[in-house]
Amino acid sequence: MLGPEQDAPSFVHADWGGSACDIGLYSSRKRHVRESPADRSGCQLAFQAVAKPTFKTPKGTRDILPGEADRQRALVNTFGEAARRAGYGHVMTPMFEDLGVFKRLGEATDVVTKEMYDFEAKDGKRYALRPELTASVVRAFVQHRPLIPWKVWYEGPQFRYERPQAGRYRQFSQVGVEALGTDDPAIDAEIIALAWDFYATLGLRQVTLMLNSLGDATCRPAYLDALTAYFNDNLSLLSEQSQYTLQVNPLRVLDSKRPEDQAVIDAAPIMVDFLSPETGEHFAGVRRVLDRLEIPYDISPRLVRGLDYYTRTTFEFTSTALQGSQNAIGGGGRYDGLAADLGGPATPGIGFALGVDRILIACDEEGVFGAPSSLVDVFIIDVTGGDEAAVIGSQLQTAGIATDRAYDARSMRAQFKVADKSGAPIAIVIGEDELAAGTIQIRTLQGEEREQTSVARTTLIEELKKRLT
Repeated sequence: MLGPEQDAPSFVHADWGGSACDIGLYSSRKRHVRESPADRSGCQLAFQAVAKPTFKTPKGTRDILPGEADRQRALVNTFGEAARRAGYGHVMTPMFEDLGVFKRLGEATDVVTKEMYDFEAKDGKRYALRPELTASVVRAFVQHRPLIPWKVWYEGPQFRYERPQAGRYRQFSQVGVEALGTDDPAIDAEIIALAWDFYATLGLRQVTLMLNSLGDATCRPAYLDALTAYFNDNLSLLSEQSQYTLQVNPLRVLDSKRPEDQAVIDAAPIMVDFLSPETGEHFAGVRRVLDRLEIPYDISPRLVRGLDYYTRTTFEFTSTALQGSQNAIGGGGRYDGLAADLGGPATPGIGFALGVDRILIACDEEGVFGAPSSLVDVFIIDVTGGDEAAVIGSQLQTAGIATDRAYDARSMRAQFKVADKSGAPIAIVIGEDELAAGTIQIRTLQGEEREQTSVARTTLIEELKKRLT
């Protein structure tokens, strides 16, 4: 696999008038050219076509090309349908917000201190590209004051300036849900179940749910006092970064992944020992509903997630198919104080965000939810000049049949080569004889036996739908 700083290779196939020139792997370091006994002037033209680009994607970003992009869209559509069935409406918010919206994520969090893309606009105001979507959705709730409970789902890109690694980019996509207006433990369980069932729909089986409660304003202060005292007693054993974090928010120290902090963190006090009777009863209610739904979970008493707004129920999904510490594929929790922090009435809320890139890596590891084998159902081969392909293609697309064709008045043989490469299971062929007779040839492109049948043009759509079902 190429590292983030390496040049991605390109492959170009050029075809001029039946002569082919295959240009092999190209990079800024090496050039490998494989020439067939083809027109060498054509090879020179093709070679110029893959000259080193002037501009490339910024570090930590990438182009998502057809095939993989369609796979991502299919994942989003699958999630959106699951959310719709659970009563969640689709919400869309701007990709940038007032900087203050995201400062509520926590002054001690890496997101706020290191990772936000913030800028001063021409109007002198400071904005930030959204590093996450929960704060944006809650801002929308405060601004528009919809009826509660307000249940919405979202999808889209977010931006964080962090070190690129497997499944983590500086522009990344997530899907998620938010529910505001109720603190019923049933909604916590409903949201967790929605994510759990979504993973199952994709075919993922190696998923673990970790669950915790972070308490609330009635019991967390006593826990923070105990945690602060413990960390101060072991200050010399903490990393320099965790010593700084301790001064800003002791809870954030528990989120450290630095090896030198782990022994101290493992022996730290845990929040569940400090829960008030009310928060303890709430946490028990969440677990009771999950048990009834037969969703397995592990109590993870040091799970705090990465943002400061979380209260009470907190959860994370990990994939055992992914190795190392980068195995989280989603998570979320309650944020009962966030609406008030953003200027609205005190409103309980809960939600989750699932990382699209990391989920698809987990799917690859488990061999499920692969990229579509073809984006095309039918490939049109027209040797009468090309106008018939335009007409038939429009008719098939209107009928819901994905269709493609060749261009530039190529020969039938050249068009069949393109059809084979398209991945379409069926080709339809129209020549002068078919045009005169009002017929079309239907030919299968997959399997050992390539069947070909002549059908009346008037019944073409009906015949194709039979073969495609």
